[in-house]
Amino acid sequence: MKRILVIHTGGTISMKENKETGEVNTSSKHPLDEISTMLKGNTVIEDEILFYLPSPHIRPDHMLKLGRSIHEKMSKKNYDGIVITHGTDTLEETAYFLDLFLQTRKPVVVTGAMRSSNEIGSDGLYNLLSAIRVANCDEAQDKGVLVVMNDEIHTAKNVTKTSTSNVATFQSPQYGPIGITTKTEVFFHHKMTRRDSYPIQNIGKQVALIKAYAGMDGTLVDAVRESDVDGLVIEALGQGNLPPETVDALERTLNDGIPIVLVSRCYQGIVQDTYGYPGGGRQLKEMGIIFANGLTGPKARIKLMVALEMTTNMTELEHMFS
Repeated sequence: MKRILVIHTGGTISMKENKETGEVNTSSKHPLDEISTMLKGNTVIEDEILFYLPSPHIRPDHMLKLGRSIHEKMSKKNYDGIVITHGTDTLEETAYFLDLFLQTRKPVVVTGAMRSSNEIGSDGLYNLLSAIRVANCDEAQDKGVLVVMNDEIHTAKNVTKTSTSNVATFQSPQYGPIGITTKTEVFFHHKMTRRDSYPIQNIGKQVALIKAYAGMDGTLVDAVRESDVDGLVIEALGQGNLPPETVDALERTLNDGIPIVLVSRCYQGIVQDTYGYPGGGRQLKEMGIIFANGLTGPKARIKLMVALEMTTNMTELEHMFS
């Protein structure tokens, strides 16, 4: 008999739609209520509610509490896998934090729902069942934190929410899912070649995230610099370029000892120091800005927050993002 722990944190998967107003809000109905009869008899399911929060309410300290809870539960009982139900708005950030934080070979799977439990076409119970089946699969070991939604298995590092309401919202642009689920089987066809893990004890660093745009000057960068942040992530243009009017403010930020991590606002490709014009990637990298390899802005922010708990050395930070 395998033993799976399901940890609930809230989100649409645990909500109901008010049929009169159309409002979706929290519900007293437990999302696991209807699933016990759908499972085979070779799995023991235990569950608990850690939070009951819509995902826009989830903060990094909640992510750390969740990670610590998983470590604690695994140290006390021999679970074969963990499933986490979570709201979809910040699901990818929580999943990626757990991927960086957790020290386990066992499957950890995050899932959620785009439609509340009483809406037509509700996807919550099916996603939960699929996530439990993946967590119960021996092949899911040593793959880091996985996100299972809509019959697909994605890595926490690459997955992102691509649509506000479509049930197929979670995609891994450029890389695709690493596996799929069917009604009876779990299939993996890719695997990660590298994973990073950082056993931090706290997550209290303040890291800002801003997005570049045509005609941008240094005003936002200076405002962030003056707001007592510990780090800054910028979603740059194209391969990693910024308008030249931002350069002076970027230099002031770096001179204040605030690390800057650069990603692209494009959803595919990686940033590179290709262009040599003012504000181009070559100049930005020579200034000491760190180029992140393929992360989205929100995930680069999570990683910089985690990395700054380990070190403030610029060389070491750059190595963590390489």
